[in-house]
Amino acid sequence: MQSPSSAIPDFYYALFAFYEPALTIIGFIGVLCDPEASHNTQAPWPADSPPPAVLPKASIVTVIQLAHVCALMGIINFFVLRAARTHLASHLAVQEKIVQALMIPLLLGDVMHLYVTLWALGDDRWNVARWSPMLWTTVVVGLSLVVPRIMWHLGIWRHVDARDRLPTGAGHGTRAEKI
Repeated sequence: MQSPSSAIPDFYYALFAFYEPALTIIGFIGVLCDPEASHNTQAPWPADSPPPAVLPKASIVTVIQLAHVCALMGIINFFVLRAARTHLASHLAVQEKIVQALMIPLLLGDVMHLYVTLWALGDDRWNVARWSPMLWTTVVVGLSLVVPRIMWHLGIWRHVDARDRLPTGAGHGTRAEKI
C-alpha cells in the first residue's frame, strides 16, 4: 500500500488553490472595471428606490477594498496550499495540520458570508424571484466552496492522518514495507 503524497488531494487542490483564487481575482477585476455595477447588482433594489446613478467615492472605495480582500484571500490559498503540498509532502500529519489551519477560518468565513448575505437582505432573503444574478452567483459560488470545505474537514476523499496513518512500531516497519 502506497502512502498518499498529500493531505490535500488533486480534487481539493484544484478547487481551493485554483478555482477559488480564479473566482476571487476575476471578481476583483470585475469590480475594478465597473465598481458601480458591482455595487448596484449585489441585492434587489426596492421598486420605488432605484440604485444611484453615481456612487459616492466612499462607496466605490469600499467596494474595491472588499474585492481586493477577497482576491487576497484567494491568492493566500494558492500559496499556502502549494507550499504545504511541495515542502511537506513527506510529512502528511504536519501538512494536514497546516492545511487545517487554513481551512478552519475559511470554512467559518464561508458560512458567515452566506449568513450575513441572507441576513442583510432582510425580508427579501427568501424572495428568490427578485434576487439579482450577482446575488445568485454569490450564493451558488459560496455553496460550491463551503460544501467541499466541509467534505475536506469530514475527511471525505482524502488522507486523514489519525484515521489512515500507516502503522509503525519499534522494529516492525510500516505496512508498506511488509507488503
